[in-house]
Amino acid sequence: MMEIKLKKYDAYKKSGVEWLGEIPENWEVRRIKYLFEEINQRSDDGDEELLSVSHFTGVTKRSDKLDDGDLLTNASTLEGYKKVANGDLVINIMLAWNGSLGFSAFDGITSPAYSIYRLRGHNSKNFFHYLFRTDLYKSEFKRNSSGVIESRLRLYSDDFFRICSILPPLEEQTAIAKFLDDKTAKIDQAIAIKQNQIALLKERRQILIHKAVTQGINANVKLKDSGVEWIGEIPEHWEVKKLKYVLKSQGRIGFKGYTTSDLVAEDEGALTLGASHLNWEGEIDLSNPVYISWRKYYESPEIMVSKNDIIIVQRGSTCGKVALINEDLGPTTINPSLVLLKNIKANSSYIFFGIKVVLKGILNLVSTTAIPMLSQFQINNIEIPMPPNSEQTDVINFIESSASRISSAISLKEKEIDKLKEYKASLINSVVTGKVRVV
Repeated sequence: MMEIKLKKYDAYKKSGVEWLGEIPENWEVRRIKYLFEEINQRSDDGDEELLSVSHFTGVTKRSDKLDDGDLLTNASTLEGYKKVANGDLVINIMLAWNGSLGFSAFDGITSPAYSIYRLRGHNSKNFFHYLFRTDLYKSEFKRNSSGVIESRLRLYSDDFFRICSILPPLEEQTAIAKFLDDKTAKIDQAIAIKQNQIALLKERRQILIHKAVTQGINANVKLKDSGVEWIGEIPEHWEVKKLKYVLKSQGRIGFKGYTTSDLVAEDEGALTLGASHLNWEGEIDLSNPVYISWRKYYESPEIMVSKNDIIIVQRGSTCGKVALINEDLGPTTINPSLVLLKNIKANSSYIFFGIKVVLKGILNLVSTTAIPMLSQFQINNIEIPMPPNSEQTDVINFIESSASRISSAISLKEKEIDKLKEYKASLINSVVTGKVRVV
C-alpha cells in the first residue's frame, strides 16, 4: 500500500454548513448556482457525436463502447438532444447520487434527460470533477434528490444549485487537481496490475481444471484422440459419454409453467432458482431469492432440487451458465429458464467440471435465433470425458486442492484492490475538502 505524507493547513474556520464542517481559513463556501450555469442548447439534426456518462468512466463517446453489430442508439432520431461543449459538466440526474457525472472532453450531444452545466469565471473544472464525485457530495446529491425509491431519484437543477460548494482559491484548485491527477493515476496503475494478476490466476485455474478433467492427474498416462474437437486427447482407458447416459435432465415445461401470481413471500412457498441466481464461476447467488407457492412446487416433483444436482441455463443471454448444488437449500425448484440434471450416476462434482470444460462446445450448439436457446435434447447429448469412478474422485480432490490455493491468492489480490480503492477515495476526500494540504 502506497502512503503519501501530507500536512494540515495552518488554520481552519467553520464553513457555516453542518455537513461540510471546518475548511481552511482562506477558502470560501458558495452555492453551486453562483459557480455553474445551466446549458440547454438543442441539436437541430442530431448529427453531433453522441455522448454518455457513467460513475465508472465519466463522459465518453457512445461510439467507443459499441461492440460489432450494436446500434448507436434505439432512438428514432437524435434531433432535440442536448448539446455538450468540451469542458461542460454532464449529470445523469437519476444517478447523480452514485457519481454518474463528469466534465466532457468532447463536443457532442447527450440525452435530453441529462443536465448540462458550464463553470462560471476562473475556476478549475478538474477540481470540481474530484469534489463532486466524493462520497460527501454524492450523499448530498442523494439528500437533495426527489423521489420515493433509490432507482427513481432525480437531482433537478434548482436542487443542485442550492447545494453549497467548497471553493479554494484558483491557484489551490489547480494544485489540488494536478496532485490528484498524479496520485490517482499511480493508484489506478497499481490496481490495474493486481487486476491483471487476478486474470492470470483465473486463467491458470481454468487451464489446471481443463487438463485435469480431460487428461487426469497422471502425467505419464498414454493418450488417445477423444473424437470431440473441444475435448482433445484423453487417457486411453477413459471414455467419452453423452450426459443422457449418466444422468436425467428435467425442465419446467408446458402447463407446469407459472405466472407472477404464483410468486409468494419467503414463508409461503419454496425457493425458485432462475438464471439470475447463477454466475459464470458456477456459484449460486441467493442475495435476491424468489419463492413459488407450495401448490406449484408440489405440482412438479421431478424438478425439486436436491444436494449434488446440477442446474444449467438453457435460454437467454446467459445461456450455458452451469452450477452444482453443493448444499441442502431446503425445498427448492427451478423456473423455465433452467434445466435440472438429477440422478447422476457419477461424481457430481466431476460432471459439473466436465460440463464447464466443454462450455465452449456447448455454446456452439446454441441456436442463432433472437433468444439464445439450448434445448433439453442438446443438453442430453453433450459429450464429456469419463474416467473410472475412482479416478473421478482423485481428479476432483486434485482440482479442489489446487483451485483452493489459487482462489485464496485471488481473494488476497481482491482485498488489496479494495484497500487501494478505499485509500484513493479517502485521499481525494481529504485533499478536496481541505483536511490536508498539497501546496
